[in-house]
Amino acid sequence: MKTVSAKPEEVNHKWIVVDAEGQVLGRLASRVAQILRGKDKPNFTPHVDTGDFVVVINAEKVKTTGRKLDNKHYYTHSGYAGGIHSKSLREMLDRKPEEVIKLAVKGMLPKNRLNRRVLTKLKVYAGPEHPHQAQKPEEIKL
Repeated sequence: MKTVSAKPEEVNHKWIVVDAEGQVLGRLASRVAQILRGKDKPNFTPHVDTGDFVVVINAEKVKTTGRKLDNKHYYTHSGYAGGIHSKSLREMLDRKPEEVIKLAVKGMLPKNRLNRRVLTKLKVYAGPEHPHQAQKPEEIKL
């Protein structure tokens, strides 16, 4: 047997649509991260972007378990002394539901340069509509 390493010019990227309605946030994010990296393909190579493009729709209808809506906080810092800001998951879902899924998926990807390239293939939309019909995406159930 011979081990085959995927080459960037040989990789074929598909477009996949995932409906987040009723899905648990962490489980959805881990599955999307696997698809983005290409770990579900037989020709997965860690140093080559073998993953597919993922379009997540209905981000505002994602579920969480337990008391995460009020207890989970997202922090940002302005760079100045005392410039830390905190928002709960409930506030983030009301204002920017797309950002919640992007941050969850980002946390499940490896921290390297390939991560930045892989994250550009993630498209998240709050509602059921998306502008990627021309790519003929296939819808999958998670």
